[in-house]
Amino acid sequence: MKANIHLGNLFGVKIIVHWTFYLLLIWVALSELLSGSSTTSVLFNIAFVLAVFACVVLHELGHAFTAKRCGIKTKKILLLPIGGMASFERVPESPKQEMLVVLAGPFVNIVIALILFFIIPIGDIFNLRFQETLETLNDFSFQNFLFFLFIVNVGLVVFNLIPAFPMDGGRILRALLAMQIGRVKATQIAASIGQFIAIVLLLIGLMDNPLLIFIALFIFVGAFGENQMVLQQSIIKGHSVEEAMLLNITVFEPEDSLEAVVDKIISGTETNFIVTKNKEIQGILFHKDIINNSNKNLLVKDVMTKTFKIIKSTDDLSKVYPLITQSKQSFFPVVNNGVLVGALDRTNLTEYILLESKLVY
Repeated sequence: MKANIHLGNLFGVKIIVHWTFYLLLIWVALSELLSGSSTTSVLFNIAFVLAVFACVVLHELGHAFTAKRCGIKTKKILLLPIGGMASFERVPESPKQEMLVVLAGPFVNIVIALILFFIIPIGDIFNLRFQETLETLNDFSFQNFLFFLFIVNVGLVVFNLIPAFPMDGGRILRALLAMQIGRVKATQIAASIGQFIAIVLLLIGLMDNPLLIFIALFIFVGAFGENQMVLQQSIIKGHSVEEAMLLNITVFEPEDSLEAVVDKIISGTETNFIVTKNKEIQGILFHKDIINNSNKNLLVKDVMTKTFKIIKSTDDLSKVYPLITQSKQSFFPVVNNGVLVGALDRTNLTEYILLESKLVY
């Protein structure tokens, strides 16, 4: 979404703030103002929220750095009101690698908490009487700011280690189980436990804390989605792209009219097309671009997308699965020794998986 903010790249990883994060800051400010709090209180709380999310970014970078050492690239870190999420180009297949990548996040929060523990005279705070402690913590001081940040980092460690897949704790559980019973069965068990915990959090959220409702939905949907992904990848593992690709595809040349493409869409079932010249792939005509320009007197070369990815007919389907399901590009030319032999899209891949699942199970 265009309203998302791209903060830039940290160590080669995109840091993106989801537009709903604005709502969190607005909610914090309004809550303070409506309760009659001072401007100092509003600024203190907004600054604290930003500091917490800085710790969340460091947490996610911990995952990213460890993943990089395992040969896995991190595409982006997305910040949401309920936390952060690192998107990897693929999930580690080795349980040991997954364990290392997952543990790196909470480890960062432990380091931050230890640093804050030695910076802040925490002992002085808790040596006070209860009433004096409350009065001390009500001050908008830098010491209190760091103390609350210490508490949050400890909380992040504890919360993330809850075995609610796909959170860190759930992934640790999946990795431990995968060492014994395999990745597919381990994911099914971890996802079931995660969804049960999500239901518990949902019930608690309905009674007390609306934020838990969003966390519960994230866990439930995430557990279901990743369980399906792992199951589907296991079904097509060992199968090649050649087995699932589209063979009877229509090819256009750059100088063809867009009107001819529109006629082909109307008269057939194809919606995306590959553009070639002298048997070399020049670009791709995506359905959306064709429709948006269908009322214009244009040539194919004026509308085609020239930046695209190609897959090989001999590639393992389970390896290209993340590319096809997660990439913005929905239609991929398939080549064999550099020669175009077909195409593959999400719809066809899904149909192939459904057919294979009937044969496997």
